[in-house]
Amino acid sequence: MKGRHRVIIQNNRLHYEFDIKRNITIIQGNSATGKTTLVDMLRQHMNLGSSSGIDVRCDVPCRVLEGIDWKIILANLRGMILFIDEGNDFITTEEFAAAVKGSDNYFVIITRENLYNLPYSVEEIYGLHSSGKYQNTRRIYQQTYRISAIS
Repeated sequence: MKGRHRVIIQNNRLHYEFDIKRNITIIQGNSATGKTTLVDMLRQHMNLGSSSGIDVRCDVPCRVLEGIDWKIILANLRGMILFIDEGNDFITTEEFAAAVKGSDNYFVIITRENLYNLPYSVEEIYGLHSSGKYQNTRRIYQQTYRISAIS
């Protein structure tokens, strides 16, 4: 899979919108910035579909990759954007790095750790910040920002 893909994940309170440009994108940041919420929303949409109240829009399928069976699941997926939260210890392994290298999927990895086994670009490391104040009826727009600004 090649090219740029716009991902929009939203419900009536939160709105995430960003572009995926490379096969590995890293999202970092402090606690309570919405990183895990992004993955939770995508997981809910995967499990419940439109009845979850979550809208996921992208030109390619998006899903969460997690758990003990990650190798079996990854081996059967093609042409997707896979989101992985930092609670999955497999992201730091050489086995995972080899699987990523042989995959045609894109990966969005949410972690605060360095992933020495993965060949990701410093230009594809982002953080999350909110625009607007949280209120019960007002939507919060989560935006990404580049961590490293190398020209």
